[in-house]
Amino acid sequence: MHIGGTNGKGSVATLVCEALRASGLSVGLYTSPHLVDVRERMVVDERPITRDAFVAWFEGLHSEIERTRASFFDATTAMALADFAARGVDVAVIEVGLGGRLDSTNAIEPAVSAVTRVALEHTDYLGPSLQGIAREKAGIAKRGIPFVIGEETADLRGVLQETAARAGARVIEVPAGVSYDGPLAMAGPHQRRNAAIAEAVLHALPTTVRPPREAIHRGFARARLPGRFDRRGPWIFDVAHNPDGIGALVAALEREQPQRPLHGVVGILGDKDWRAMLEQLLGATDGLWLTDPPSAPAGRRWDLTEVGRTVGRLGGQEHPRVIVQPDFGRALGDARIGAGTVLVTGSFHTVGDALGRLPGFAPLG
Repeated sequence: MHIGGTNGKGSVATLVCEALRASGLSVGLYTSPHLVDVRERMVVDERPITRDAFVAWFEGLHSEIERTRASFFDATTAMALADFAARGVDVAVIEVGLGGRLDSTNAIEPAVSAVTRVALEHTDYLGPSLQGIAREKAGIAKRGIPFVIGEETADLRGVLQETAARAGARVIEVPAGVSYDGPLAMAGPHQRRNAAIAEAVLHALPTTVRPPREAIHRGFARARLPGRFDRRGPWIFDVAHNPDGIGALVAALEREQPQRPLHGVVGILGDKDWRAMLEQLLGATDGLWLTDPPSAPAGRRWDLTEVGRTVGRLGGQEHPRVIVQPDFGRALGDARIGAGTVLVTGSFHTVGDALGRLPGFAPLG
């Protein structure tokens, strides 16, 4: 299965994986980016690739990586596919890295492909318009292969349909407004929509691997994905990293009503629409600590001086307490003081760095 989209693709891939596992199949799951350890990207039946195997695959592929000048993502994709084959999985669920048409995962010939939803992202690579981004994402559609569309906006659905039809794919639409109403471990109303898309993907599979309804329910009831409205004691971790994702996070907060005061530790990359993201978070929290995660690439960090000047002008509303704290560890510690709940969000880097620092929270233990 090949799962693309701006937001939701990691959740849909995980839901599909768990439903297939619940039906008794061995399943490889390839996702990106990782939070703490690169081995999170390559998992078979909840077992990440071992350190020894990771090193062995890299050494075995090193000459080709050098010869082709492969990117880090190109290399990890090849390593994951090789590892899944070596471990003898029955099926593999592959999440698109960036876009779709030119993504290295598009080398596969899937049983089913899907696009969850479309929002502005990576405009330097995918173009400045939603319609253009939709065409790039629909580039994973292939002749004769079912192509599931989860996007709800009519004009973007039309672009996905047209692009997939030109490729000769068999288009399957999840009607706008349809949500899964069965058992679900993932929190937030947006996850009900993701589960409906995952269910459509599963129903489109060949009968030889299509899981029964009972297995879908069991799988969805246990599927969890670190960093997606991930509640751990007084902490909530969410990798929302664009305005669409923050909107889904805010809706989940309104529904779940975590204990107040709700403080947020927020680190956003500078090439994201951080103004729109902060405007939503200001209205949903009781205090914000704006910071820089240590793992954020130097060239993509937001300018906290500019952020501090700008934040007071956002939205024209009464703002909660906002503190600019460049020291990441101190931001985490200070936000915990007096908080009923601490939300950590803004990027994969922010969540991953926090999980790596807090005892017992790292995804691989």
